[in-house]
Amino acid sequence: MNQTVGIVVPTLGNRPDYLEQCLGSIRAAGDAHILLVAPASFNSDALRTAGLLDSVVLDAGGGLPAAINQGIRALPNSVEYFNWLGDDDLLTSSSIVASSKALAENAKVVMSFGACDYIDGQGDLIWTNRSGQWAVPMLRVGPDLIPQPGALIRRSAFDKAGELNPELGWAFDFDLFIRLAKIGRLMYLNQTLAQFRWHPESLSVEYRKKSVAEASQVRISHLPLFLRPISFLWEYPVRQSTLIAGKRVTAKANSKANKK
Repeated sequence: MNQTVGIVVPTLGNRPDYLEQCLGSIRAAGDAHILLVAPASFNSDALRTAGLLDSVVLDAGGGLPAAINQGIRALPNSVEYFNWLGDDDLLTSSSIVASSKALAENAKVVMSFGACDYIDGQGDLIWTNRSGQWAVPMLRVGPDLIPQPGALIRRSAFDKAGELNPELGWAFDFDLFIRLAKIGRLMYLNQTLAQFRWHPESLSVEYRKKSVAEASQVRISHLPLFLRPISFLWEYPVRQSTLIAGKRVTAKANSKANKK
């Protein structure tokens, strides 16, 4: 089968219940080649037998963005659009159908994205990110409000923009979005395409201050040289507002957990 969509799922294999839910949600989202990037110690036989994945790549141990790059490179040649999904995150039903249709019908669109639910460890809704099309111009001067889960990227545009930067620990998707926006259109779809699990083990939650600082460095690196010396004028308030927003989501998640 010549599938045109590929989804890369990097995993350490230490969250089997979440991983199974993740893979099942991809199957329900549309026709896609599901590729797992996992350590040698992980046994994928049961998932293969259940029809939840199509191929596995051995993680070379270079970090998360390097593992995702490995997976993207290993996708079949028939794959024209792709994304990656955290092993604890979910796609919504038929989201791949909607995203791939948007890219197929708009040659100038290099990436589609939509709304994203933030859910807690039990899958209960905390908040929904409906950033909208205006999140794209905000990339250069403000926080990254584009939800990476549920997005779909044109493979040829990714090849032109370059792979994920393996030197980045958290803001590698942000860096890629800015590079993609320089060569084509990023289009918002007005529907919820994914669910991001907000819990203490999530990289972007556990290391919030570091990820915000790294995002600031990425944003500055894409500025024209003459603006970089004065970037502190807006970078400090952007960093602070991003941290405050994260704390509010965490507080809301904790409040829901305490009521259970």
